[in-house]
Amino acid sequence: MDGFEGNDGVIIIAATNRADVLDRALLRPGRFDRQVYVGLPDIRGREQILKVHMRKVPLDERVSPSIIARGTPGFSGAELANLVNEAALMAARSNKRLVTMEDFEQARDKIMMGAERKSMVMSEKEKIMTAYHEAGHAIVGCLVPEHDPVHKVTIIPRGRALGVTHFLPEDDKYSQSRLHLLGNISVAYGGRIAEEMIYGADGVSTGAMSDIEYATRIARSMVTRWGLSDKLGPLLFGEEQGVYPGTGTKNYSPATSKIIDDEVKIIIDDCYGIAKKHLEDNRDILESMKDALMEYETIDSDQVADLMARRQVRPPREWNDDDFGDTTKNTDVSGESPIGGPANTH
Repeated sequence: MDGFEGNDGVIIIAATNRADVLDRALLRPGRFDRQVYVGLPDIRGREQILKVHMRKVPLDERVSPSIIARGTPGFSGAELANLVNEAALMAARSNKRLVTMEDFEQARDKIMMGAERKSMVMSEKEKIMTAYHEAGHAIVGCLVPEHDPVHKVTIIPRGRALGVTHFLPEDDKYSQSRLHLLGNISVAYGGRIAEEMIYGADGVSTGAMSDIEYATRIARSMVTRWGLSDKLGPLLFGEEQGVYPGTGTKNYSPATSKIIDDEVKIIIDDCYGIAKKHLEDNRDILESMKDALMEYETIDSDQVADLMARRQVRPPREWNDDDFGDTTKNTDVSGESPIGGPANTH
């Protein structure tokens, strides 16, 4: 990339989504004099991106890019393009002439939670266990502070999961508080705890594998990367990159490693205890939500609000174009601070 001194008109442009693995020689002064970081679009950016991709799609007059943008926090430009394409496919499968807001809602659920596998046959026992598991996630998510509102809970298999509890943030988020992270860990263990309460320690399934991995990763990052450990303080503990993959060395002692493991265990145990208390105190809601999931298979935020308030569960609501992305209605049902993670799927 040297040797262009004789022609000032030559401009070299490069792009990558893994700048962390680039050779340092590429980034030395004089090689790339201007470096532009392109982050995820905000709500205004998402609206403009959607308008570009919607030009090629026949839309119903009630389709609103601004409402769709509000309901897709954290989406990249490529994901928004995929959303429009999936919505068009949904409309085509239903022999519709125009793409509606309902198609966009279904497309968003497919992208966020995975495609439905309605052809997958589950035994009644496994469906009931899945219902308890997802209800555990949803109930804890409604009760811990600073957690995102519940968007949908389903026991229809999606992707590789037998059931999904999806939380959708109300706004774009660029940082997370310690309280929010602890809430995410508690919610992750809600499903496993619900199974343990109903079936006992010997009846717990392997369905919480990804939940345990997710919770452990957050707790370890809190201790080693984000300075959120009381004992270790605001210090970074990681591995120094080696010349070849897998040859890095830890920049802390074995004694510190033991403290890190202990701190991670303390965080996990505390969050596990909080989630367990919430579910034990609301055992009746757990049973009611299980029954609702067995009846409807999928429940939305309004139905979850009914269950948390111990009201009769309303039937699934008729589609309303204004409801796309509206997770603020009837979500503060805990009597504690308003619920409000990146979008989490358990």
